[in-house]
Amino acid sequence: MGNCISCISSDIQVYGDDFHENCLHIVERGHKVGSVHSRRGARGLNQDAAILHEGYGNTEDGVLCALFDGHGIYGHKVSMFVRNQLPALLLNQRSSLGWDEACVVSSFEAMDEQLKQFEHVDSTHSGSTAVVVIKQGADLVIANLGDSRAVLGTITEFGVQATQLTVDLKPDIIAEANRIRDSKGRVFSLENEAHITRIWQPEEDIPGLAMSRAFGDFNMKSYGLIAIPEVFHHRLNSEDHFLVLASDGVWDVLSNEEVVSAVWSAENREAAAAAVTYRAHAAWSQTFPSARPDDCTAICLFL
Repeated sequence: MGNCISCISSDIQVYGDDFHENCLHIVERGHKVGSVHSRRGARGLNQDAAILHEGYGNTEDGVLCALFDGHGIYGHKVSMFVRNQLPALLLNQRSSLGWDEACVVSSFEAMDEQLKQFEHVDSTHSGSTAVVVIKQGADLVIANLGDSRAVLGTITEFGVQATQLTVDLKPDIIAEANRIRDSKGRVFSLENEAHITRIWQPEEDIPGLAMSRAFGDFNMKSYGLIAIPEVFHHRLNSEDHFLVLASDGVWDVLSNEEVVSAVWSAENREAAAAAVTYRAHAAWSQTFPSARPDDCTAICLFL
């Protein structure tokens, strides 16, 4: 997919609007610390966006990994706008002690408000999920909004082990469904896709979102959809080897263990993210032969 771009810049916008046609390698002092790769599906424009930024927070060991999966007619614009704006909002909300849950939640709420006021993107019926990881030394702050996912690869005596760090926030989670129904939204599956639970407006069969939290989608914000992330913390140890963030196009067809295995068996760190997206793309034709593959994007950060 296009050309790979090498970068040692500490600029927060690591790559430009050609992301959808390119993969990216990040270099730190001559060593590859991670890779990003996106493979467009068969549903139109690639609506995924991502950032992998070293030196985040003006610290040598600071890293920001973030992945945004857009949906709706302007989903590609929403995901790109959030990718370009959220890192700065997170920095502005950071306290003297770093990022606690209140700081992260405030940043996400401010991001949603900015998106609502942004005249050049109509996000009434379009939105984006987000999974964000901030690494400061051995500490990870993880924020999740929607159904993208973060997974940790840990070395054990039996090989590499996958640990899921986030919860997929979908309408089939009881607490999520209850919140939506309490706000008069509806939660149900269509007859021809009983395995997918969606959310709908009270009187109309729209929009049919398969996630329960997202930026944008302001037509559903009165009916239980929220832009408040779940925030987790994780303390790294010496056995934690790499981190994978991926959009639901990957997780729909690959297990945590399969994704971790793809990274572990990749030729090198630079090829790790591409190994995940190519394996996911191949799995779509096997798992859902009559379906159009979704966009598949992965970030791999080696720890």
